[in-house]
Amino acid sequence: MRRNPGARIRAPRPVAAAVSSAAALVLLLAGCGGNGPGPDTGADAPPGFPVTLDNCGERTMFDAPPERAVSLNQHATEVMLALGLEESMVGTAYLDDSILPEYQDAYDSVEVLAEEYPSYEAILAAEPDYVYGGFASTFEEGRGREAFAGLGIGTRLNLEECAAGPVTVDLMDREIREVARTFGVEDRAEDLLAGLHATLDTVAEQLHGVEPLDVFVYDSGESTAFTAGGAGIGNEMIELAGGVNIFADLDKTFGDVSFEQVAARAPDVIVIYDYGDQPVEDKREFLLSHPALQHVPAIQEERFAVLPCLLYSFDSSDSGVSAPPRYHSCL
Repeated sequence: MRRNPGARIRAPRPVAAAVSSAAALVLLLAGCGGNGPGPDTGADAPPGFPVTLDNCGERTMFDAPPERAVSLNQHATEVMLALGLEESMVGTAYLDDSILPEYQDAYDSVEVLAEEYPSYEAILAAEPDYVYGGFASTFEEGRGREAFAGLGIGTRLNLEECAAGPVTVDLMDREIREVARTFGVEDRAEDLLAGLHATLDTVAEQLHGVEPLDVFVYDSGESTAFTAGGAGIGNEMIELAGGVNIFADLDKTFGDVSFEQVAARAPDVIVIYDYGDQPVEDKREFLLSHPALQHVPAIQEERFAVLPCLLYSFDSSDSGVSAPPRYHSCL
């Protein structure tokens, strides 16, 4: 679902009835670190420390839980808040959508450093000992992980940004567990994951014996359709929701396909990604009126589901991805 094109590419339904349940799950499931503070092997280290993590090609070591964390990008922030770590945060930035209601009070207690990405200097002014980024773009534009490491500041990048294969729920579990381990709150991670997986288990029970439906994800596009491929978490969410992504064989997180290809694969349901300035109803009417799609079951039966997405800016010039200049995460 989510990939920041600045990197290579993120983080919850019965389809039709089930698709709407799993799209909410995706929003609940939601980042990797650099050379940080060196481990203290003395007797004063807290239980479970020092902690050493290999993260997206960087190794970070902590002799104690960070006390002055900065989170950048919504999903990194919400992982921190879901683990009850707001008292260990001195700043946050780049909230792309409304914070989940259950985390609103905790979020309000943390200083917002900038509407989008703060400068390197603005981050340093908060005197952090840990910077947690959701997208690879977190550590671009003069905010490189090496620069933070040189000052003894640990960093973490969301694991989805460096996944070697398809992004799965297992990877999201690992993300939550590693953040929790960094802060010495492993028990909170297990409680959180137990609740998330209970929801997934409930959906699986509801889908028992139900034949999967073929699903087409419509992100955007008029001459071609920009859709979800098989490499992102969105593909797994479709499967967990009781569907089959008709473009799972597209070995990308997102990619362009022709509307004739969509028609040939005859989806039962269309999931519309909702973000930016184009209203969902406009996308829906465009699809309903497209001449190539008139014999598609999802169009004939008007079977649509809507998944809200996060929106943020990026420079697509080096991304290798055909995407709008403002990118989004349907996590």
